[in-house]
Amino acid sequence: MASKTYRPATLLVHQGNDRDPATGASAIPIYQASTYHHFEGKPGEYDYARSGNPSRQQVEDAIALLEGGVRGFAYASGMAAVASALSLLHSGDHLIAPNDLYGGTWRYLSLILPDQGIEVSFVDITDLQQIEDAIRPSTRGIFLETPSNPLFNITDIRAVAAIAKERGLLSFLDNTFMTPLLQRPLDLGIDVVIHSATKFLGGHSDILAGLATTANPELAGRLKRFQNAFGAVLAPFDCFLLSRGIKTLKLRLEAGQQGAQVLAERLQNHPAVARVWFPGLSDFAGRDLHFSQATGPGAVLSFELKDKGDIAPLLQQVRLPIIAPSLGGVETILTHCWSMSHAAIPAATKTALGINETLLRISVGIEDVEDLWEDLCQGLPAR
Repeated sequence: MASKTYRPATLLVHQGNDRDPATGASAIPIYQASTYHHFEGKPGEYDYARSGNPSRQQVEDAIALLEGGVRGFAYASGMAAVASALSLLHSGDHLIAPNDLYGGTWRYLSLILPDQGIEVSFVDITDLQQIEDAIRPSTRGIFLETPSNPLFNITDIRAVAAIAKERGLLSFLDNTFMTPLLQRPLDLGIDVVIHSATKFLGGHSDILAGLATTANPELAGRLKRFQNAFGAVLAPFDCFLLSRGIKTLKLRLEAGQQGAQVLAERLQNHPAVARVWFPGLSDFAGRDLHFSQATGPGAVLSFELKDKGDIAPLLQQVRLPIIAPSLGGVETILTHCWSMSHAAIPAATKTALGINETLLRISVGIEDVEDLWEDLCQGLPAR
């Protein structure tokens, strides 16, 4: 299927391979096989499931098609995707990363990479001068999240990609919040794009999955070598669920964005709320930059309560949102960042970054927004 011929909504549904070539089935079957027959003793396209599987090939081709990559890779979790992408670095290398990013990524970059001999500098990645100042002779890469999780700091993707190319560095971007439907970092110069497909791409809170892709054939070859050797691949049944989830991404994300816009505007005026972070708000600090590189605000927002004592009653009284450290499902998910998504980050570091105990994140699902609003209001004090 020629990607330039079709618009995103069509690509999401058909994904480049929308029927089984063997039977014409409308979905690629779950190939629950660990190994494959070598006809006449010669290996075919598939020989062992760690190296390749038709069900996995479906979603790997899909993410490459959707992001504009030459090859995609599916992993057993979003963190497996992050770690596998960073396998492009080596002992003795130095990585620059945002000081505001997902807690699981922070944990990997701050605890695991140093054990592998890779140093990491955490800086305000929105400040290009801080990036320039952090570059040293051993620097080999820059890692990005934009919008950042959970404070929605917006990074100029084109500018950072230009710095990376000028200095001969690799650039990595976690595109989980935006998805390829709203933001295509490869088109903006990024080398490797990563997704926690557990979130919006899967969309139903029923799988753990990660994806990565690149437009660079040489990097694709290196990523494939590591994937095959390391083996943290996505299982066939999860590939099937992920492929099915991707098909409805446009409908789910549009509904979530609409709901997020309503909730963000109303929370901004609620007497118990101190601040709201959401790119769709007219006074959002990074709005112009965000919409210069993305086509929508997304379906996630953060807000801070004025009183720490209001956190527990809210979490106890709401009924519709799932209270959990995740996002991107059809159901709304409410996260207390301090104790859930960013629990791995030391308290002093969180406080210094502005991730306070009063900070909450909402991933808005596809429920009726009026029901969501009424549910939140009964958990928040009217003052």
